[in-house]
Amino acid sequence: MFAIVQAAGWPIWPLLLASILAVALIIERLVALRRAKVVPAGLLQRVVSEFRERGATQAMVVDLEAHSPLGRVLAAGLRNEGCSREIMKESIEEAGTVVSHELERYLTTLGTIASISPLMGLFGTIVGMIEIFASQAPSGSNPMQLAHGISVALYNTGFGLVIAIPSMIFWRHFRALVSGFVIDMQQQAVRLVEVLHGERRS
Repeated sequence: MFAIVQAAGWPIWPLLLASILAVALIIERLVALRRAKVVPAGLLQRVVSEFRERGATQAMVVDLEAHSPLGRVLAAGLRNEGCSREIMKESIEEAGTVVSHELERYLTTLGTIASISPLMGLFGTIVGMIEIFASQAPSGSNPMQLAHGISVALYNTGFGLVIAIPSMIFWRHFRALVSGFVIDMQQQAVRLVEVLHGERRS
């Protein structure tokens, strides 16, 4: 690995940093965006059951807010259970906007890495091409400088693509995942509003 880094020249270092950052962000988002953690199964049914038994107590709302992102959205509705349907929906939408923003955390950075990695690789390619042209002289070419220029060009191009492709795949996957979670939370919040207003039983 160290030999590859040496052969790729100094332009590889920004790409190495980008790769480490991309891997860290992907792992963090894989852990944070688990369905069981964001939209726990059975939470709405539990909330409806507890509400019918004891009503929307302060302890219940606080516990729900700390439970999960879905819990925060449902808690926003419970805090305004005595208000009109419109006010409840507004509070739920506000909470949903904040939760959605938090779920998308770091995705912009990951998308940026996916976009600029090929450009960083291209920059390394240009540096390598400059070395290749510099190896040519009227008295003849310098084989070592020529070989090093080719190594810099090829390694940086390849490494830039190796970083960009997985980063782009995971960025698109996480974006789709967040969109699905937001829609699921909206649907469950609407059901909660209908239950609290007596428009449905569960």
